Formats: sequence, structure tokens, C-alpha cells
Amino acid sequence: MTQRNHPEQGDDKGDVRMNLRTYGKKPYRVALVHGGPGAAGSMKPVCEALAGYVGVLEPLQTKNTIEGQLLELKSVLEAHTSEPVVLMGHSWGAMLSYMFAATYPQMVKKLIMVASGNLEHRYVEAMNKRRAEKSKQLPAGDAQALHDLQAALSNPNENDKHTLFAAYGALMDQLDSYDPIHSPTDTSRYDYDIFRTIWSEASMLRNSGELLAMGKHITCKVVVIHGTHDAHPAHGIEASLRRVLEDFTFVLLEKCGHTPWLEKQAKETFYEVMIEEIEDIR
Repeated sequence: MTQRNHPEQGDDKGDVRMNLRTYGKKPYRVALVHGGPGAAGSMKPVCEALAGYVGVLEPLQTKNTIEGQLLELKSVLEAHTSEPVVLMGHSWGAMLSYMFAATYPQMVKKLIMVASGNLEHRYVEAMNKRRAEKSKQLPAGDAQALHDLQAALSNPNENDKHTLFAAYGALMDQLDSYDPIHSPTDTSRYDYDIFRTIWSEASMLRNSGELLAMGKHITCKVVVIHGTHDAHPAHGIEASLRRVLEDFTFVLLEKCGHTPWLEKQAKETFYEVMIEEIEDIR
């Protein structure tokens, strides 16, 4: 891959609507879908980095059902694009984008799944073991804080769960990283209620096998980007997809955790891959 410098963001520097941010110049050909669930705004650094190459949409999930999020994403794309898009999702966003490409194949030109969550229940135990081992490396204060946050989020009488969810997410990012870039994250739109309800529904879909089976309806090109040190085992993501997709590209990033653009040793390669994947649509 050729080394490239990342251009500055386009003219429209993060135009914000209730469930959408836009970057760069029209036409918008790429949509970046955040994870969590409920971590709205977490894709902003990637949107800004890519906006000098192509117009970018950053849909922000506001619905608390999977069907609601799929319809919300459909509505955003219909309102702001006139042709199929490159749909890139991170973590939960990769799973949602996978379901979207299966449900509305005519709207997706290419699907890019970055650090996808497990698509089959059989790989959850391996993920939990990795996190348990990594948690032993946390400073004692952080380990206790993680335990306390888990307890607080489970307490029905706790009122400030959105703030707690953001703090919990920051500690989980430590468990899922390799050599992280410590960068401030805007968590003002993080929503624990969305996380709780969506993840409950998604877990049932995954456990039943329905989630993975949806991939049989995907007709576009699929690119999977995954870090070697992501807690979600890369071999599990690849093996699952091989069961339902005839062909896809799998890019394994060395020395990389769950958030490639915040990894010191993988960030540049991640952006090179992303730019190559969007250049052929311009």
C-alpha cells in the first residue's frame, strides 16, 4: 500500500442534525455507523479523516430496537444519497451494517466491517477469556472502578447511567486495545438505554443463528478489517462469515485492538485500507 497523508476535512465541517452529522462535500458516498450500541458520535475522528476524499455521513442511532435502527438508517440514506453507498460500521455498527446490507441490498455498494462484534455465540467465551486476562493488567484502581461501574449499571435505582456508561466504555476500551492513542472522546450523546435494549435483542438474534444467516442475503462486496489483539477473536469473525458469504476480503491488522484509528501501530495502515476501499467509488 502507498503511504498517503490525510487531507483536512472538507468544507462542511461536521454539520449536525438530530440523528446525523455530515462531513465534506456532496455527494455523500460513504456512511460510517458507530458502535456501542448507544455510542453515538464515536466515529467522528474517522469521518473527519475521510472527508477530504469523499462526502461522509455519520448517522447517529436514536432508536432502541434493531428494526427501528435499520429503518432510521434507511431514512437517513434515502434523504441524503441518490445511489448505493459504501457502508462502514465499527463494532456493533458493523453488525448493524451487516443486517442493513442484508435487508436493503439495493442501498449498499460495499460493506466494510471494522472490528465487528461476534456473529456467533460460540466465540463469546473466547472473548470473555481475553478480557479477563487483560483485566489483570489494569491498575488496581481501574479494575475496581470497572467492577463498581458494572454494579451501578445493573442497579435499577441508579439515575445517571449515561455518564456511567461512558466511563464504563472508556475502561472497556482499555481492555480491548493494544497500544492505544489516548484521545478525548465526545460522549455527550452516549445512551445507556439504547445499549441495554439493543444488546439484549442482538444477543438473542446471535444465539438463535438468525443474525449470521442474514448474511446469505448480502449481494455487495464485503471487506472485513480486524485487529490481531481485538478481544473478539479474528478467526471467529472470519470463520463465521465464510459460512454465509461466497467471497469477502479479510484484512488483519497487526498490533491492533478493537479501535484501529486509536492504535499507535495500526492507525496508518487502517486509513490506507479505508482510503483504498473508497477511492474506487469516486
